[in-house]
Amino acid sequence: MIDYNRVLSRTTQEIQPSGIRKFFDIAAEMDDVISLGVGEPDFKTPWCIRKAGIESLEKGHTWYTANAGLAALRVEIANYLKRRFSLEYRPKEEIFVTVGGSEAIDLAVRALVNPGDEVLIPEPSFVCYNPITRLAGGVPVPIATRAEDHFRLTPEQLKAALTPRTKLLILPFPNNPTGGVMRQEHLEAIAQVLRGTDVMILSDEIYAELTYGGLRHVSIASVDGMWERTVVINGFSKAYAMTGWRLGYAAGPQPVIKQMIKLHQYAIMCAPTTSQYAAVEALRNCDDEIEAMCEQYDMRRRLLVDGFNRIGLTCFNPEGAFYAFPSIRSTGMRSGEFCMKLLEKERVAVVPGDAFGASGEGHVRVSYSYSINHLIEALKRIEHFVNELKA
Repeated sequence: MIDYNRVLSRTTQEIQPSGIRKFFDIAAEMDDVISLGVGEPDFKTPWCIRKAGIESLEKGHTWYTANAGLAALRVEIANYLKRRFSLEYRPKEEIFVTVGGSEAIDLAVRALVNPGDEVLIPEPSFVCYNPITRLAGGVPVPIATRAEDHFRLTPEQLKAALTPRTKLLILPFPNNPTGGVMRQEHLEAIAQVLRGTDVMILSDEIYAELTYGGLRHVSIASVDGMWERTVVINGFSKAYAMTGWRLGYAAGPQPVIKQMIKLHQYAIMCAPTTSQYAAVEALRNCDDEIEAMCEQYDMRRRLLVDGFNRIGLTCFNPEGAFYAFPSIRSTGMRSGEFCMKLLEKERVAVVPGDAFGASGEGHVRVSYSYSINHLIEALKRIEHFVNELKA
């Protein structure tokens, strides 16, 4: 008999499964569950995008594309980044298309990190950064952001975390799970700390289009002296409601992008052809659809945040993404216990805050990428649950 504990990779075995999935695997086997956990828009992909994908199939566009993606798509990505965020990239040398933003994150880390290099990860943050760093042989260095700082990375925290082994800073803003946003002045302060170092930046901007209150996303790549050290990661899943199309991209300095494409060649070959044709249409003609969806998210955001604060679960007012991150400390429970009991007693599924790093303990992540009616019913159930705890 083979002892699989001996033959399997130790690093892979030591990595824990995503904390996001645990509660939804349980919830999937229960009746009448309201799930507020998955970060997926409830909107259908806009019809013009779906139509472009269908037409590409009807025309027989089913072959491999170039490893870096369709030339027309890379041109449109460059136009979009300049139009929306004042970022300039050469389509041929400095942009390439990936299977979702997650692949781009993985390739950027593998292209930059040597064994023993330290990767700074502001937390709470998306679950993939730590395991991807470890798989590349790097050393994850979490930096705990705080509600009193609006869950932003401060220059003081960055200075304290830098060492001679620091290779990469991950900037996950707008943030999943907190909804925190780094504004121009905050990015300028971070840039000032990094000037004069060789530290690279992976800027995960998948939620760049989802900001509220008249606030527009600013990329650190647009800050003086930061372009040459930054790899911008973005994609189509969130802004265009294209999660199942699995399409993302990376933009950055040619020497880094060249190495990322080389890894992409061996692991993937190219992103889905149909999705790429659809994405060309998205970038050319769907700015209005982005704005319409963002308005709906903003309405849901205000409903949910007001609801949590009324219930007594103090909630930071998120400025981006589509998540609320209320504190559940007033209940006396830990995050995992709160989520499990809420699921068992009220059939509402949310994600424990510590799934996004130890600093997320005492919070839960609640997605508002769901209908108003869905959210209203969930708030009623959560309020009943909290009131029962007080009784």
